Amino acid sequence: MKVSIIGFGTWGTALGQVLCDNGHEVLCYSNKIEDVKSLNEIHENVSYFPHVKLPLQMKGTSDLKEAIDFADALVLSIPTIAMRSVLTQIDTLLDKKVLFINTAKGFDPEEDITISTLIRKIIPFKKRGEVTSLLGPSHAEEVILRHITLISAVSKDEEAAKKVQQMFANDYFRVYTLKDEIGAEYQVAMKNAIALASGMIEGLKLGDNARAALVTRGLLEIGRLAHVFGAKKETLYGLTGVGDLIVTCYSYHSRNFEAGLKIGLDDDVKDFLKTNKKTVEGIRTIKVLHELGHVHKIHLPIIEALYQIIYEGAKPSTICRELMLRPLKSED
Repeated sequence: MKVSIIGFGTWGTALGQVLCDNGHEVLCYSNKIEDVKSLNEIHENVSYFPHVKLPLQMKGTSDLKEAIDFADALVLSIPTIAMRSVLTQIDTLLDKKVLFINTAKGFDPEEDITISTLIRKIIPFKKRGEVTSLLGPSHAEEVILRHITLISAVSKDEEAAKKVQQMFANDYFRVYTLKDEIGAEYQVAMKNAIALASGMIEGLKLGDNARAALVTRGLLEIGRLAHVFGAKKETLYGLTGVGDLIVTCYSYHSRNFEAGLKIGLDDDVKDFLKTNKKTVEGIRTIKVLHELGHVHKIHLPIIEALYQIIYEGAKPSTICRELMLRPLKSED
């Protein structure tokens, strides 16, 4: 197939390499002209993976129309905050039916809806068919080195999921199919918030016991919220649930963990918010989850604690103590 990767960051680069390894033609779109030039001239992504030689059949363009015209399938590998704008541009340029594959983990900032829902809302069915999301425990920094990774092709339509599965699967990148789109998308979004808390615990030097407790109770909160929206219970214990939660909460490759670590080391959020220039999906996800929890009356103490830290300026150490001194109860 001819596949255009929309977004030439770490994940877009790694997935482009997977596709090339599988014999597909790949065109990577980026609005950073220097990155496109480096890909076409020296076969590297100098901004994210300098000195990693990329396949010769992997090309770049800074012309979105060229990327769209080239493609049988579009892989959307861009931050959630930019997704609506890019999709609107794609809709105006697209004059044929292509396969849409989402890789973003989070919510649309304007309406707090999942990304697959946003794609369906902006791109008419005659131009896209059913949407598939590629989600699960997968750091691009390891995929680019062809380390073993297991992930899920998530779609309401089983045939669409199987098609994406066949496109990406190989001896180091194993792909399962999954129909529980709601469960998968809510879970991979929520784990970003829990990973921020995990980084804070590491920064505060509270130890492994505390982080294990956080991940366990965080998984419970993820399940509570996802269940309200119709998620299947078993999805919580799969790759897009506990799998993605573990890798994001324990890996220094995780931007959310890294952000939490900085906040924890400072025991304050102010400097991080002032100096951060990276996309940290968990920051906005906390606000969305806080709002959803209140609307649906769901008990989410970790999310509420994170909201106080990020949006109300509370000290992480103070909030941790308050969580520990809540009224005692049974584990549920």
